[in-house]
Amino acid sequence: MLTPSLLLILKSRSLNLVISSAAALSALRRVFLNIRKSKCWSLAVVRLCGCFLRSTSNHQRSTFFAEVSLRLPAYNSLPLTLSVIIVNYNVKYFLEQCLYSVSKASVETETEVIVVDNHSTDDSLCYLRPKFPQVKFIRNETNSGFGKACNRGLQEATGKYVLFLNPDTIVAEDSFSTCVRFFESHFDCGALGVKMIDGSGCFLKESKRAFPSPLTSLFKLSGLAHLFPTSKIFARYHLGYLDKENNHEVDVLAGAFLMTKKEVLQTVGAFDEDFFMYGEDVDLSYRIQKAGYKNYYLAETSIVHFKGESTKRGSLNYVLMFYRAMSVFVKKHYGGARASVFHFSIRMAIWLRAFVSAFVKLIKWVGIPAIDAVIILFSFLAVKEAWVRYVRTDIVYPDKLLLVSFPLFTLLFLIAAYYAGLYDRFYKRRSVARSTVVATVTLLTVYALLPEQYRFSRGIVVFGAITAFLFISFERWLLAKAAVLPQPLDASSRPHIVIAASKAEYNRVENFLGEKGFGNRIIGRIGINGSQTSAIAHLNNIENTAEALNAKELVFCAGTLSYKEIIALTERLRTKLKFRYHAAGSSSIVGSDTSTESGEILSAETDFALALPSNRRLKRLVDVLASLLFLLIFPVQFFLVKKPMKFFANCVAVLFGVKTWVGYSNAEPSLPFVRKSVLAPNGKKEVVVSFSDNNLYLLNYWYARNYEPSLDIKTIFSHYKDLGG
Repeated sequence: MLTPSLLLILKSRSLNLVISSAAALSALRRVFLNIRKSKCWSLAVVRLCGCFLRSTSNHQRSTFFAEVSLRLPAYNSLPLTLSVIIVNYNVKYFLEQCLYSVSKASVETETEVIVVDNHSTDDSLCYLRPKFPQVKFIRNETNSGFGKACNRGLQEATGKYVLFLNPDTIVAEDSFSTCVRFFESHFDCGALGVKMIDGSGCFLKESKRAFPSPLTSLFKLSGLAHLFPTSKIFARYHLGYLDKENNHEVDVLAGAFLMTKKEVLQTVGAFDEDFFMYGEDVDLSYRIQKAGYKNYYLAETSIVHFKGESTKRGSLNYVLMFYRAMSVFVKKHYGGARASVFHFSIRMAIWLRAFVSAFVKLIKWVGIPAIDAVIILFSFLAVKEAWVRYVRTDIVYPDKLLLVSFPLFTLLFLIAAYYAGLYDRFYKRRSVARSTVVATVTLLTVYALLPEQYRFSRGIVVFGAITAFLFISFERWLLAKAAVLPQPLDASSRPHIVIAASKAEYNRVENFLGEKGFGNRIIGRIGINGSQTSAIAHLNNIENTAEALNAKELVFCAGTLSYKEIIALTERLRTKLKFRYHAAGSSSIVGSDTSTESGEILSAETDFALALPSNRRLKRLVDVLASLLFLLIFPVQFFLVKKPMKFFANCVAVLFGVKTWVGYSNAEPSLPFVRKSVLAPNGKKEVVVSFSDNNLYLLNYWYARNYEPSLDIKTIFSHYKDLGG
């Protein structure tokens, strides 16, 4: 009988990869060595491989060797070259794309991959383990920080070289081999990093950095480095004056891609676990350089780094974490007056950056609603003036009445529009229209309930709302054009997605997008590698044809198209297209349009209704309205509720957002977040105590997946007497 390994060789079909002949021969050597112990089959296997080489194309042979080298177990007969250590925290879809790229990069270099999960709550390991059986996954019971997780992975590493890699990265096929060759030709190299770009193709300045000093940190945190990006004085921290296209000796390497020798780490020590996040790469780079080695920035290979997935870089939280990290670094390596000056300059920069961050946040969260309030108030006043001048010239409305009613109607309009989706993260024209209709109906309902002496005119309410809708629509259009308001993947009602892939890969991605409801958004296939059969355009002229096609999104399918080509195109293309990335065979599409925002994700996993912003707002509205109603009629609860005082406490807790009336029966970190609940999805929590863990999970799962606000209302009033639980 054939061995399982030989059966795997004969059945290999799936991967599409172009590699060098040297890499193919290396893979063939590995296949032979891995099965050489089976003496009776050695000759047969060699003959089989010879026939395979003679009867297949270059592409088929490359595909074959790529899959075999990844799937077959590594034996001690070959020395392991590289250990890749990745720390994951709640970014499973980005990590999925990363691991597919790492698999391709591992073809030319003997590699082991170790993923340390820092207690993710998104079921990362359950999702990834079946997809990557060759990867060693380690789970931490707590989020112990980046450095500590890396050190745990390092304990399992057996390679001559060690690469610390972020999960939100995509590497090229030659990234690992290029770095290893550089090490072997530069014996003084202690560690190296590579050129990194973000998901839109922009160079990431942290690819090369200098050691922090009082002035460099002050210039960075105060924004002067951003204003003068190539200055030797102000841009010293990111070495902006060094050409990013050439190799350089630098001080600090980024932890997103930091390769070093195992023997170097044994000499200088691993990551300092006092750094939770940020600063540990600075500290390690400092110790490597202090030990007599050199750190290099290698421009010969590039990777994509979707920054912002663990911490949003533009946030005040990032500034505070960076400050804490620099404080630890200063205490450890600097002393005396220098440390005091450093702390003082950092604190000054922190206060300045905190003010800027707070101001930006104020504009973001208060500015647009404030502008809307002015627009709505102006619309009511303008319609009122036109109404009394041209329609009802015989009526005079008291100024005091209007001075009170118009501001209140404006506030009511904003509240109703908020719950209808006007202030969702993304701009959608239908959200503006829907929120206006909901707000108008709400205003007319409230108007109808007012006593006769407080009414003025339904016409003013209706036409005022219509006028406000027109002005707000124009305002949102301007903000979207200025990129102040982002647009989602499905923002356009017309087809706007193009897919760079082979015909077979395109069909799979088309089906995937169709299942997610984006089938009618696809324009067509972009041809690659010279093939334009059934393609609407070719990748070589996408810059010229994108505007003509009205394309807004370009999905790179990594398969026939190599990661190296994709990364080069991401960096080279200068269009308004937003880039998305999908590995052939994966179950997600990811992307990030700037280096500071969270990435966009489209996955094949179940969508939860409870995760929709509209349902979350309505759930909160149900909680608030129910709490207010119960508090208004509270004396009645002494006769209707089992524990009235506990019920009163629950009303206050729900009203202030500490609890929710209906939620999960127990904590479920893998499901959309819900506050601690008074009732379980099926009523009293005491009823579900006897349920098995699996049944409890299913109860919570179906609640999150099929959530409707009406279900909460029904549960609250059908279990009214148990609300004091």
